[in-house]
Amino acid sequence: MRPNAPRRQEPPSAQAGCREGVPMGVRFETSGGVARIVFDTPGRKNALSPEDRFAIGDQLRALRHDPETRVILMTGEGADFCSGADVTRMGKDGQTSARTRMQRGVHAIARELAAMEKPVISAVRGAAVGFGWTMPLASDFVIASDTAKFSMVFSKRGLVPDGGAIHFLIRHLGQMRAKELVYTARMIDAQEALDLGLLTSVVSDDTLDAAAEDLCASLLERPTLALGMARRLFEAAVSTSLDDFLELEAFTQSQLNQSEDYKEAVRAFLEKRKPQFHGR
Repeated sequence: MRPNAPRRQEPPSAQAGCREGVPMGVRFETSGGVARIVFDTPGRKNALSPEDRFAIGDQLRALRHDPETRVILMTGEGADFCSGADVTRMGKDGQTSARTRMQRGVHAIARELAAMEKPVISAVRGAAVGFGWTMPLASDFVIASDTAKFSMVFSKRGLVPDGGAIHFLIRHLGQMRAKELVYTARMIDAQEALDLGLLTSVVSDDTLDAAAEDLCASLLERPTLALGMARRLFEAAVSTSLDDFLELEAFTQSQLNQSEDYKEAVRAFLEKRKPQFHGR
């Protein structure tokens, strides 16, 4: 079972009119509990302008608080996922404005992805470089086409990785391997990324979209609230003591014991049927 055809959705920033006169380089679509973020400048390998990054951050914030959204899927239009920031827009800000742009853009996206209490999927084909790789690193599932290639390209531009890239890389790999990828900025293919534990799976390019939609459909059948709380526990597990973690776990479990999904799971077990979860 797959979600219904998506409908296009304007981001909060577009609805507020702050993008007037600026071509939109990203699409937002929702259907059947799935919110899709589609990077949509294939002629530029889906590079993101500052305005695009602001809009993505705003949209993620709205989705985080939207009870109808239960899964988020990020993907790219055409042959690539995302090549990061639009290089043609770089180097035009002063120090203060550059810092503000980063805080409103990639930092807002990283914070919203980390705080999201629902599953996030990245479906990657072609180039995922710079911040275009950071977003998958912050996702729960990364399904890659066999065409996918990844690079922390920043040092080639005289920059450090941004959007929390080093933070996410260290959590996945530890410092030694993370440093090698950051310092060399080398490109790795899908198989190496899978071997490093940075991908959920690799599929043929012609099956990537179907694999992503199937995963969305599977997650829609799960108790979203419990998945979101598990996501928070994963975040806490790497930054707290065991005693603090167990205290948080006990509090979380006692909260979930009051949820509609938990009560439905108990009823379904007793009635010997499949539970129908609604994420509440």
